[in-house]
Amino acid sequence: YFLPYLAHATMEPMNCTARVDAGQVEVWAPTQGPTSARQAAATAAGVKPGAVTVHSTFMGGGFGRRSHPDYVAEAVHVAQALSGRPVQVSWSREDDTQGGRYRPCSVNRLRGAVDADGMPVAWEHRIATPSVLAGMGNKGIDGTSVEGASNLPYAIPNFRVTCAAPDLPVSLWFWRSVGSSQNAFVTECFLDELAALGGKDPVDLRLALLTDKPRHARALQRAAEMAKYGSALGEGHAFGVAVHESFGSICAQVADVSIDGGKPRVHRVWCAVDCGQVVNPDAVEAQMDSCIAYGLSAALYGRISLKNGAPVQSNFNDYPVVRLSDMPRVETAIIAEGDPWGGVGEPGTPPIAPALCNAMRSLSGVPIRSLPILG
Repeated sequence: YFLPYLAHATMEPMNCTARVDAGQVEVWAPTQGPTSARQAAATAAGVKPGAVTVHSTFMGGGFGRRSHPDYVAEAVHVAQALSGRPVQVSWSREDDTQGGRYRPCSVNRLRGAVDADGMPVAWEHRIATPSVLAGMGNKGIDGTSVEGASNLPYAIPNFRVTCAAPDLPVSLWFWRSVGSSQNAFVTECFLDELAALGGKDPVDLRLALLTDKPRHARALQRAAEMAKYGSALGEGHAFGVAVHESFGSICAQVADVSIDGGKPRVHRVWCAVDCGQVVNPDAVEAQMDSCIAYGLSAALYGRISLKNGAPVQSNFNDYPVVRLSDMPRVETAIIAEGDPWGGVGEPGTPPIAPALCNAMRSLSGVPIRSLPILG
């Protein structure tokens, strides 16, 4: 299975306003990390962090990119050269796409086996992906590279995951749902391949392997019930399913997919998310919509290619995202049964790519092992 480098492609490009005056620094920035922005500004201006004030503004999308403060440091450097005058630095879309930081690429080789009853009995997953944390001083296995793979919830008796981290000269950073954005696609699609090998229904097989994971099973059952999984869809349509845990939450999705003119069309997505205690249900539902739109963009279109050492894609003309005409109808059920709290900004992203690809495999009989589908 292959996944490419990805840009974050926030609707609002990187920008920051800064003022440096008499040893005091003031910053206005849409940032996911005010503390790291403060430290970056202090380092750039050569002052102590106590001399820096950071005003966190609303963000036109973050997705992990705005947790890196490089754009803040740049604005402070410019403001320092114009002492006392506020300066706004805004990156163009081309700056953002070609000069930013990317989700790592990933190559995965898997082997599996089923027994005479069609149940998986062996699973080997070999991952090769550059490490995000290596650039931050991490010397061991990058936990973000194997998340969603090393903690596979399915009860498969012979299980092995390995990871190699090639050192490649490409700037990396955390991308929405981090390693789970890659590994959910790989593991959930491979499990469907094993289901087909053993003659098992994908939902039935998952439930049989999740007897020790009741929250996963509950989320999957809820999504399947919402979709009326197993009922007849229109001609040329198929269901695709996936369930994945990330950031302390479990999210299951069922997608209704058809293929029109050789291109996939996602008509509906039924999403069940178990994030523990819920404070604002509307926010949870909005995040699931956003996660699905973001993950669907990557699955269909997302790719950063390199030529002669430089990114090829530069703007939305060659790095497209889903538009209203691509977006499926999403129905979300929130499971709030008093379990430990989890996140909601990221867990809805990983399941959508495998749900889509599993439906496409059902329609064509050919597994999808490389993303993007239309790239």
